[in-house]
Amino acid sequence: MKKLAKSLILFLLPVILFAQDENPPFYNDVQSFKKMDSIYTPAKNAILFIGSSSFTMWRGVQEAFPDFRIINRAFGGSRIIDQLRYIEDVVFPYDPKQVVIYCGENDLADSDTVNGELVFERFKQLFLLIRGKYPKVNVVYVSMKPSPSRQMLLAEMRAGNELIRDFLAARKNTAFVDVYKLMIDDEGKPRAELFLDDNLHMNEKGYAIWQKAIEPYLVN
Repeated sequence: MKKLAKSLILFLLPVILFAQDENPPFYNDVQSFKKMDSIYTPAKNAILFIGSSSFTMWRGVQEAFPDFRIINRAFGGSRIIDQLRYIEDVVFPYDPKQVVIYCGENDLADSDTVNGELVFERFKQLFLLIRGKYPKVNVVYVSMKPSPSRQMLLAEMRAGNELIRDFLAARKNTAFVDVYKLMIDDEGKPRAELFLDDNLHMNEKGYAIWQKAIEPYLVN
């Protein structure tokens, strides 16, 4: 009986801790989305961008794709586990016809215990949850980019990208957009001219590459 009680406590502990956390990471970002939606109801059946700061900072994403209706619900600094935490807030309310994801880079930067394989496993969980809700929705994953400030993570980025690419290749109505190969030089190093001074986020040249790479995979 004591062993059963101990097991139950260990099982419920993460739930209890989460319930006690009144302001989990990125809570305010998600609340801002909800406030925006209460003022301007977003259209259903649009293309939904989710993920981290590379999408958040793409201020002209709608202008980059004028022939498509874009909803951007990315929040800066987020990891795939944060997308999982808030999936009912940043994905499910919008009933999108397509979900475009950029996330995973921050998972690797967050902890030495996270590698490319774990990023893939987290992505797979996110993908299956989206497909569980929307069996026919088109899902696009934009590969982790080679940020100059994160050169020590490039090998794990490549590993994670390859696993996600192979996973999506075996599934219908998906696409893998390989921006990594477009952002390195002949020596395999990140092209510094595509990034801001922080060597992490992109400038207009970087986003121009992304626009050209992503557009062929968007659905009308």
